[in-house]
Amino acid sequence: MTLKKSSINQTVDKEKFVKEVVSVYPNKVAKKRLKHMVVKSDCESPEIEANVRTIPGIITQRGCCYAGCKGVVIGPIGDMVHIVHGPIGCSYYAWNTRRNMFRSREDGQNYLNYCFSTDMQDSDVIFGGEKKLRQAIQEAYDIFKPKAISVHATCPVGLIGDDIQAVARDMTQKTGTLVIAFNCEGYKGVSQSGGHHIANNKLFEQVVGKDDSKHVEEKFVVNILGEYNIGGDAWEIERVFAKCGIRILSTFSGDGSIDEMRRSHQANLNLVMCHRSINYMAEMMETAFGIPWIKVNFIGVRGMVKSLRKVAKYFDDPELDRKVEEVIAEEESQAEQLISVHRDRLKGKTAMLFVGGSRAHHYQELFGDLGMETTVAGFEFAHRDDYEGRHIIPTLKPDADSRNIEELKVEPDNTRFRPRISPQRMEELTSEQLLGAYEGMIPDMNQGAMIIDDVSHLELEELILSFKPDIVCSGIKDKYIIEKFGVPSKQLHNYDYSGPYAGFRGAVNFAEDVDMMINNPAWKLIHAPWDVEPTLRAETVA
Repeated sequence: MTLKKSSINQTVDKEKFVKEVVSVYPNKVAKKRLKHMVVKSDCESPEIEANVRTIPGIITQRGCCYAGCKGVVIGPIGDMVHIVHGPIGCSYYAWNTRRNMFRSREDGQNYLNYCFSTDMQDSDVIFGGEKKLRQAIQEAYDIFKPKAISVHATCPVGLIGDDIQAVARDMTQKTGTLVIAFNCEGYKGVSQSGGHHIANNKLFEQVVGKDDSKHVEEKFVVNILGEYNIGGDAWEIERVFAKCGIRILSTFSGDGSIDEMRRSHQANLNLVMCHRSINYMAEMMETAFGIPWIKVNFIGVRGMVKSLRKVAKYFDDPELDRKVEEVIAEEESQAEQLISVHRDRLKGKTAMLFVGGSRAHHYQELFGDLGMETTVAGFEFAHRDDYEGRHIIPTLKPDADSRNIEELKVEPDNTRFRPRISPQRMEELTSEQLLGAYEGMIPDMNQGAMIIDDVSHLELEELILSFKPDIVCSGIKDKYIIEKFGVPSKQLHNYDYSGPYAGFRGAVNFAEDVDMMINNPAWKLIHAPWDVEPTLRAETVA
């Protein structure tokens, strides 16, 4: 299945749109926001501002550092008790809101559906919460005997100075169970991106490469990094890989097990799904253990096909090549038969994507599979390399926020480092942009498409009025604003309780859901409150 790339309909004067939308901001704010809005033209990848603090007063989709650490990276690990050290609201905020799923292993340990918190009160903020944290860890150990316990600091903890690292060390020694503390206070860093980095560092330091008890013999063994098993995505990917004869040793961190992560250093290849949340881990594992990494996309039929062929090319095995092509032919044919019905109803429709991680990039390919175009897209918390490609990384200058996140000094592991492929093969695949490369989102977008980083609610409303999209994909903060305009909103952080959307069968599920949403006549019956009563009136009472 091949779909021709076309240019975005030019009915909207994008330069005029940008000037008008920022005109309502103060001059200083307007100048800053202009750097976050670009249009792809003349086959060039424009420079965009990203990974800077949101301007106070502007409502955006972003989450905090704690949300990135606990809510995104660490929370999906199912056989680990996750304790939030802070007020109960913080714990509830990150409790299973992304619909991560976990399949219990032989030991039956599964704590994904639990919500653990120290429930800090005013007195704890005044007098300190370390005693309460110790009690919570002890209680979790006594009741569950988990393989590991995580502790996540929220804003009050950082402000009062609780030494959660010391508590974690003491309780590890006392209980004999690994306790990992994450100083991921919400205000630390620009956005949830800082929390990803903190989570990666601690996992690498205390978990990855710590278990050599079971030796992995298979050749085609991979880790998947940045796949969080929302709606069962990881299981669909695993199904296809198993048909190809490829073993997934560990997933970071959807359907993730702490024991599997401890053995993940034995894999022969890392596959990076979400570049922003896990690229740190991929780079550290390559340095320490010699595991190369490939950027993949398992969203959409074409994305899945290209990624499977990337993996096969890396392993350079004729039998694996044959098997992969056999699976692709079978799965692609089945998916195409089911998707074609929906493509006839969706062809020519337009979408907007404002989603974190690599999702605003990945789902453009899936919409393309459905005959739809993405007119505007952007990330919540991306860095410039997520937009423009990794080749710009050497040109990026660290700021105060970047320096606030610890950078680990990683060296080759004396006992566990081993080259997976020959230096010649490594050089060949690197020069072909297969290994350690990511071109970013913008190069893959159609000419004329608009890119907006860290979109505000005001900008989103104006985009809907001007571009008139058929669907907008974002998160919960925007969902009901979008729907008041009579436009369907698809949450791609939890799939609106559907899924999976990854892989071949996931693409079929997505096509069905999008067709049902866009072509539902109910949207024509929706009238926003401001359409019925457009202005507020005040009357003076004598």
